[in-house]
Amino acid sequence: QGMSRRLRFSIDRGGTFTDVFCKDGETCHVLKLLSKDPAYKDAPSEGIRRVLEKVTGKLHARQEPIDTSLIASIRMGTTVATNALLERRGDPCVLLITKGFKDLLFIGNQSRPNIFDLEIKCPDVLYEEVIEVEERVCLAQEGAAPIKEGRLVRGVTGEEVEVVEELNADKLREDLKKKFDMGYRAAAVMLLHSYTFPAHEQEVGRLCREIGYTQVSLSSEIMPMVKAVPRGFTSCADAYLTPSIQRYLSTFKAGFDEGLKDLELLFMQSDGGLSPVEKFNGFRAILSGPAGGVVGYAKTCYEACGKRPVIGFDMGGTSTDVSRFDGHLEHVFETTTAGVTIQAPQLDISTVAAGGGSCLRFESGMFKVGPESSSAFPGPSCYRRGGPLSVTDANLELGRILWERFPKIFGPKEDEPLDVEAT
Repeated sequence: QGMSRRLRFSIDRGGTFTDVFCKDGETCHVLKLLSKDPAYKDAPSEGIRRVLEKVTGKLHARQEPIDTSLIASIRMGTTVATNALLERRGDPCVLLITKGFKDLLFIGNQSRPNIFDLEIKCPDVLYEEVIEVEERVCLAQEGAAPIKEGRLVRGVTGEEVEVVEELNADKLREDLKKKFDMGYRAAAVMLLHSYTFPAHEQEVGRLCREIGYTQVSLSSEIMPMVKAVPRGFTSCADAYLTPSIQRYLSTFKAGFDEGLKDLELLFMQSDGGLSPVEKFNGFRAILSGPAGGVVGYAKTCYEACGKRPVIGFDMGGTSTDVSRFDGHLEHVFETTTAGVTIQAPQLDISTVAAGGGSCLRFESGMFKVGPESSSAFPGPSCYRRGGPLSVTDANLELGRILWERFPKIFGPKEDEPLDVEAT
């Protein structure tokens, strides 16, 4: 890339704060700013702009695209998907499922984690409407007679399946148009046994895109595994969250010049690995920000603590994440986050919807915390933006937060300390 491209950026874009770390040869630059502020469109882009001003000694106007000629790489972890899931701010989506199974995800796997809990809650679902797809595929039983007249096909796993009922494309096209006219643009598709026989799902996906759906998540492509329920939840999560991710990526990329395509732009995935920007989607991004925290303390604290097991406690503005590291990154392949079961490789991180920005309120004779967050704008009351009372305000009032130790980045001009009086 040449000597000119020397700046390597690592960015943690949370729901409240964005932290920018830049390595310039042997020199390091660190910057913290609010993730949302009327003064700029995108916090990571703004952070990069400020670092470039510091490095070059030249002003870079906010309204101008950022010059990428000095940038070698940008690596980012973001909680955009995490917070959208916790606060249920994803895009409205439609679930397409085999006819007769419309309530399958609502029923879930009927597990009862709290066996003595008298109030049994059904699992949360991320879809708003259901289309029952007229089609049926069954696994052919060895030595058993076919269920009815149907064609036998060998699936991608080597299993023999019986196509009992072919896909009714005309009826499906009609149903899809109705939902499209209602305003839906995201669709999650989960047909029975599609992990081994994906042909029907692929045809459904083609019809969705033909009609104009902009986000189509096929379970056979996202997570081609047995177990229909977690496969369905995963495809719903992808359809629900990917549009939010894509909008964020578009906003981020719009702030740079044409040279952005020539540098290394990678995003942290839920499994602790890095993904190129074009493959970064909803279900891989749920623990993007928290995963960066685990990889970070695994690389730094474990050796410093004499290789003793380390517990990570990562409290952000909207959520709090807890994990551990004992020399090996612990992965799980099915996990429940914010009431939604996801079947995908992820670092073993426990997340709760409570952070520094979680709103405090009095409801039904009880104190309530979250899951709504005051975010970065307006932020907690002490951020000088007229925001609601939040966990940060409570900690400030109790003396657990020392206002004089906080950076002076609050107020209209981003140069004032926390406002104790407002709290």
